[in-house]
Amino acid sequence: MRIAIDARELEGKPTGVGRFLGELLAAWKTMAEAQAHDFVLIAPQGHDRGTFWEQINLPKLVRAAHADVLFSPGYTGPIRSRVPMVLAIHDVSFAAHPEWFSWREGARRRSVTLLAARAAQRVITISAFSKREIVTHLGIHESKVSVIYPGIKAFDAGRRPTGGVGRPVTGRLTILFVGSIFNRRHIPELIEGVARLAQAHPDIHLQIVGDNRTSPHIDVQALAHATKLADRIHLRSYVPDDQLRTLYAESAAFVFLSEYEGFGLTPLEALAAGLPILLLDTPVAREVCGDAAAYVKRADPLSIEEALRPLLFDGVTRDQLLRAAEGVLPRYSWTDCARQVLRVLVDAGSRGPEGSTTR
Repeated sequence: MRIAIDARELEGKPTGVGRFLGELLAAWKTMAEAQAHDFVLIAPQGHDRGTFWEQINLPKLVRAAHADVLFSPGYTGPIRSRVPMVLAIHDVSFAAHPEWFSWREGARRRSVTLLAARAAQRVITISAFSKREIVTHLGIHESKVSVIYPGIKAFDAGRRPTGGVGRPVTGRLTILFVGSIFNRRHIPELIEGVARLAQAHPDIHLQIVGDNRTSPHIDVQALAHATKLADRIHLRSYVPDDQLRTLYAESAAFVFLSEYEGFGLTPLEALAAGLPILLLDTPVAREVCGDAAAYVKRADPLSIEEALRPLLFDGVTRDQLLRAAEGVLPRYSWTDCARQVLRVLVDAGSRGPEGSTTR
């Protein structure tokens, strides 16, 4: 079977969807069952990567490739296509919380994703929570949506400082956040909470890695300077995997205070690297991480400060969380994920285009 793939998100500095697709492709290269299929990566030439290319040019390129099925891994795909499509929708924050988006951007995302989901023969998503949200907010029948958990990249704990049972970590204490910066992820509150804790602990640092996509815009650098601890708060928009591995290795705890996610990959990566993690208490966080995370009910600075203290200084708490991770992490395998996605693609391709209007 010839499987065409919209590969736009692999270009540039892959985050989110790009990393998801990259891991699938890497896994398929090693899987015996994938060798029977041809994977055709299709990406635009030049800078035209938007809706026009997706709706007009992509279907033509898919037909020219004589593909049996199209995999669109990033929320949207051709509304009209002679080839059956499998669409990945990772979350529907733009529909569940339209107030988080500008009117124009929110309307575009809602309309294009809805039409693409209706046109797709199958939809895959990355958590049971996201499936419920897709069914509720997009009106897609639950039988059309498959939940396939992603895997996690195994970042070695390396030389991360550990204290063992009953002992705190020692040395420089770095608190890490990795992910695009959205308003819903409460970076200002994180900065203030860490700053409060750092007043009594001069060895505490905060590393924030992620592109600032806040709307309305938040000047994160200005917030860091306002704490008077700017020399201990470090901001980077992106780091490659080798540098990210070093950050995980040198950090003492990981924080991800998001109100809404389809899954939340970087907290699991941190957990796999041996870091205790602090999350906002949401249904999807509980589904994905279970007892292997510490939680706060509210993302306010005082709650953050109080929750971070045992993660950094209580060896028993750290050990309990990391032991719980041993029961959570095996659920997330890129090989298993790739195998399940491939089955959906082959099934859709074998059915032909007549099923593409199923709601």
